[in-house]
Amino acid sequence: MTENTQTPSSPNSELPTQYAPAEVEGKLYERWVERGYFTADPASEKPSYTIVIPPPNVTGSLHLGHAFQHTLMDALTRRKRMQGYESLWLPGMDHAGIATQNKVEQQLAEEGKSRHDLGREVFVERVWQWKEEYGGKILGQMRRLGDGVDWSRERFTMDEGLSKAVQTIFKKLYDDGLIYRAERIINWCPRCLTAISDIEVEYQEDAGELVSIRYGEGEDSLVVATTRAETMLGDTAVAVHPDDERYKHLVGKQIKLPLTDRTIPVVADTHVDPEFGTGAVKVTPAHDPNDFAIGQRHGLPSMTIMDEHGVITVHGPFLGQDRYEARSAVVGALRQQGRIVAEKRPYLHSVGHCSRCSTTVEPRLSLQWWVKVETLAKEAGDAVRDGRVAIHPEDMSKRYFDWVDNLNDWCISRQLWWGHRIPVWYGPDGEVVCVGPDDEAPTGEGWTQDTDVLDTWFSSGLWPFSTLGWPQQTPDLEKFYSTDVLVTGHDIIFFWVARMMMFGLYAMDGKPPFKTIALTGLVRDERGKKMSKSFGNVVDPLDWMDKYGSDAVRFTLAKGANPGTDVPIGEDWVQASRNFANKIWNATRFALMNGATIEGELPAPEQMSATDRWILSRLNKTVTQVDAYYEDFQFAKLSEALYHFAWDEVFDWYVELSKTTFFAGGEPAKVSGRVLGEVLDVMLRLLHPVVPFVTETLWTTLTGRESLVVAEWPKDSGFRDEAAETEIENLQAVVTEVRRFRADQGLQPGQKVPARLDLAGTALAAHEPAIRQLLRLQPEGEGFSATATLPVAGATVALDLSGTIDVAAERKRLSKDLTAAEKEKQQAEAKLGNEAFLAKAPDNVVDKIKGRLAKAEADIARITAQLDALPAA
Repeated sequence: MTENTQTPSSPNSELPTQYAPAEVEGKLYERWVERGYFTADPASEKPSYTIVIPPPNVTGSLHLGHAFQHTLMDALTRRKRMQGYESLWLPGMDHAGIATQNKVEQQLAEEGKSRHDLGREVFVERVWQWKEEYGGKILGQMRRLGDGVDWSRERFTMDEGLSKAVQTIFKKLYDDGLIYRAERIINWCPRCLTAISDIEVEYQEDAGELVSIRYGEGEDSLVVATTRAETMLGDTAVAVHPDDERYKHLVGKQIKLPLTDRTIPVVADTHVDPEFGTGAVKVTPAHDPNDFAIGQRHGLPSMTIMDEHGVITVHGPFLGQDRYEARSAVVGALRQQGRIVAEKRPYLHSVGHCSRCSTTVEPRLSLQWWVKVETLAKEAGDAVRDGRVAIHPEDMSKRYFDWVDNLNDWCISRQLWWGHRIPVWYGPDGEVVCVGPDDEAPTGEGWTQDTDVLDTWFSSGLWPFSTLGWPQQTPDLEKFYSTDVLVTGHDIIFFWVARMMMFGLYAMDGKPPFKTIALTGLVRDERGKKMSKSFGNVVDPLDWMDKYGSDAVRFTLAKGANPGTDVPIGEDWVQASRNFANKIWNATRFALMNGATIEGELPAPEQMSATDRWILSRLNKTVTQVDAYYEDFQFAKLSEALYHFAWDEVFDWYVELSKTTFFAGGEPAKVSGRVLGEVLDVMLRLLHPVVPFVTETLWTTLTGRESLVVAEWPKDSGFRDEAAETEIENLQAVVTEVRRFRADQGLQPGQKVPARLDLAGTALAAHEPAIRQLLRLQPEGEGFSATATLPVAGATVALDLSGTIDVAAERKRLSKDLTAAEKEKQQAEAKLGNEAFLAKAPDNVVDKIKGRLAKAEADIARITAQLDALPAA
């Protein structure tokens, strides 16, 4: 096992009878922070290990998704710290432009004011005040969870250093021709009154209407269909496919646009699908991205017919109407004119909604700032393709490539006041000046700064390097960049991961922001349903922490964390994890009361019992198994492996088997006490990254040492004893089979039964006292008459259940088991007798089937012997 270098004090065997998380967790966490365990040193000669936290919104509070990912990040950094790395887990928050501005505007509305009443400067000051008073609630909740972050390096996307980084990269991109201003179709939220990016639009099936309208007259007419009839007021053409024979005679002609005094051309464009609908589409360049592209190709004018609130601005009967009001009015007017050919209601179709407020998004022509992403996106794709960055699980790479390989230019301007204001000034004579952080902004009459702010994702895209001091070449940047792992949900790969990849590679001369992207699933309820307030299934993790403890929440989340797949979670599972923490506590308490210790050298194998050698062999295999799972981000598997080892092998078997040794005392008890101390020491260290609080309390009590946070991570000593493992496996088989038999007979667990154990010639002979204790078996005594005989693992257990056994029921049970074993044997023999199967099947598959055959034959022999041993009915 690993040598622990901390100086021990006297171990303390006194533990309370029950574990009370609320009395332990807060005090422990503050002690860890005060002692500086989580503070990373850039001057350290240790290898670095870095994770930057995906910055939660300043408006947010801890939800299960945060708790899930934070548990995994904390486990990774705690383990690496124990392995001797200079571990940095860097915390911080995002300024959340739209969400935060909305919060403050809601406050102002309650006061009967708007931001315009305050003016921009005073409003921004008000937002800062709100941030100081209400923002950052989640940071305290992270402490409750046990996040081992370096609080001395806490960052905020609007702090001075990060603001300088934003201005620096904007200037660099602008000078390199990668940022430009242009009028294009954007997604506009009439509620938030700002542009939003494509990935901030959530699509859902809405019940709308599909209206077919006749444009033109007589032979020079055609029919178009639309779900947004009000946009026809901005139509500047009708498009048809150039090969569509139905409309060739109309291409190039002008047709009358209903409800207006305008005529519009019919244009031929290959974008039109002649098989869809009527094969003719209305073209509204200012209110649809596809129509805008058609308009660009054909030199069509763009007519904006709505203002930023979604209100019609075209002169006429619809002026001043809301878009939905106008939709009904336009259809009504068309109906009066006999222009409606067909109407379908309800018509289910996919409609974009603002991810912040759920308002239906309005495509709108607008002058905005854009990032030209072609070269940046190619670099982001190449970094994964050439192996500089690994995506885990690997099959998620396709989603990443689908995104970066087809990325459109990114609209980065937002019509807000809270955020990083675009560092561009406009002069009185049309001058445009981009100002860097060390430049003097233009002054004088007529000079004004752009009123927009940058998309929040622009600043968070710099997070892995701006938080380390960039653009300065700081010791932190040199030591901790590139970061090692990004742990984030697969749903955010488009929002954030691609942005960080593009900016990191661009700013850091091809050095990626992280070496591995570990994608997780989403947390769902126990039925696999998405958690939503509308479904009434949202859970506050703090409620579970209060009730069951933070360790229970953490272990439940880790146990469900299979890479890239969603995580169902229910309260029953958290309760089960609480029971696991209690089991660790109670078993360790028992061990301490019975001589478990880490003092002195571990005895030589020849001084140990087979049970001692078995558990040490299993312990080393578990260390290796857990390490492999960590390296593969298999948190569910490593948690399950630790659960099985701790509960099943250590507590249910080793501790129980050792009780007779402890009660007998003497040198064997001392040896087993030292072995048990070793096992608990290593097991608690293995568990610590996932369940830090209970393990810290128990380990410091066991060892008398300072803290598990800075303890050494266990290593496989190489000790193996396959013979001891086989011996104890046989013992387990005997105990399990007899217990099953007792249960089938309806015997109480504590009911004592006379028995004769025939263990001669087997290694199990030395374990007879333990077997009898575990199975509540009395010596056979006078008048013993075996009513049932159980041959298992080379041993025979004869039981006298006179007056208690239901012979008919037992014969029925064994006959059923025999039928199942014979069926298994037949299936295995059939496959092994199939030459075609054997020619194609891999060796490991064939070996597995041979193993199934051998087991089935052994089961048949065992069950047949048991049936023969039953008394006559």
